Amino acid sequence: MDRYLSPPPTSCVAVCVWIPLFALRCEEARRPELASQPSALLAPDASRRVVWQVSPLARHAGVRPGMTVSQAIGLCPALRLCEPDPVHYDERFALLLAALARVSPVVEPGELGLAYVGTDGLEGLYGRPERQVEFVIRVLNAECGVRSAEFDVRPSMPHAALNTPHSAFRTPYFRVGWGQGKFVAWVAATRAKPGCAIIVHAGEEGKFLAAQPVAVLPLDPDAHRRLRQLGLRTLGRLAALPEEAIVSQFGRAGRRWWRLAAGATTEPVVGRVLPEPISVSLTFFTPVADREMLVLALERLIERALRHPRRTGWRVQAVRARAELERAASWLAAATLKDPSADRDHIAAPLKTRLAQAPPAGAVERLVVEFTAFAPGTAELQLFARDAGAAARAGQRRALRSAVQEITLRLKRPMLHHVIEVQPWSRLPERRYALIDYEP
Repeated sequence: MDRYLSPPPTSCVAVCVWIPLFALRCEEARRPELASQPSALLAPDASRRVVWQVSPLARHAGVRPGMTVSQAIGLCPALRLCEPDPVHYDERFALLLAALARVSPVVEPGELGLAYVGTDGLEGLYGRPERQVEFVIRVLNAECGVRSAEFDVRPSMPHAALNTPHSAFRTPYFRVGWGQGKFVAWVAATRAKPGCAIIVHAGEEGKFLAAQPVAVLPLDPDAHRRLRQLGLRTLGRLAALPEEAIVSQFGRAGRRWWRLAAGATTEPVVGRVLPEPISVSLTFFTPVADREMLVLALERLIERALRHPRRTGWRVQAVRARAELERAASWLAAATLKDPSADRDHIAAPLKTRLAQAPPAGAVERLVVEFTAFAPGTAELQLFARDAGAAARAGQRRALRSAVQEITLRLKRPMLHHVIEVQPWSRLPERRYALIDYEP
């Protein structure tokens, strides 16, 4: 677990992968008939039954996210409502992130269905940006079940657009954008067609962003309304104003909006730290709907997870509980503790709150508790964590060995080396040190 203490990798060049309505697309993959009918997903974490994600057919009929079930049915009597299965969506998203990690080790997840891939240094592996994006699309096609196809780059467009033909798969819903920093890549992805990509080359960010609406900025509804009242409907008009004028109106948030609109800031992709979660589960002989019994089961599972040998010497920073319900539904609750702890009641408190505010929609067949992130304990506790640290280092060595082998196979020669001291008495670095091939 000593990997938690190392800084995550970063990349200034980003590929944004975006799958709108990701959860609803997962349901359509399981039930293909939903694609041809107006459908909507119910919110998984709301105290009352409201609509969460809405298909284009249902939106055309007037259904909007946040509506109650009765309002949605009143507008669209043929609406198909689906119970949410957040555990399934989370698992599908994890598979997507794992597939993208085969392209680059720097992968940053965003909201469900949104991920950024850092491409700094990948030119030697894949070549120019068009080829990097092509490889990302091939991975996404393989993940979605689409046959591999050739790609066409249209140079006549103001910003290079990569188009992939539709094949046996119904529709590739993903959109891809490439650019300097996450914001440019995100805006490019939102402007791409389904199954296609838009590439914004270095130096073209200002021209590309100028024509985009201010809605692509991270705005709250009130700020969006104020910008429109001021006549600032595009990023170009916003960037044309003095920076300090925007700051005087909107404060620090305004400074960030102006710099994003002007292309004056580049938000790097920050690679996620891959945790080795501690997971414990309990399968009930008969489905359980009693809330007190579920609370008791949560506490017992947390106690079991705290006794796990790999947890020794570490405090829990992030915890997640998921439940498998009757009729193939699920329930998911996750919490990040402000104060990492090894106390059962402190860890269980946010999960109990979630259970009380948004309980499972059905009886629970199986309950799982996972510790997904950790913080180091006191120096005394760390003395007992040597086994956990050794296991983490062994995992790092395995991952590094696999990466070295893949790089060697791609480039036909080793690219990683050890620095060793051969003449410690020499004042010349090139004589004092030498490079040997790295063999993890």
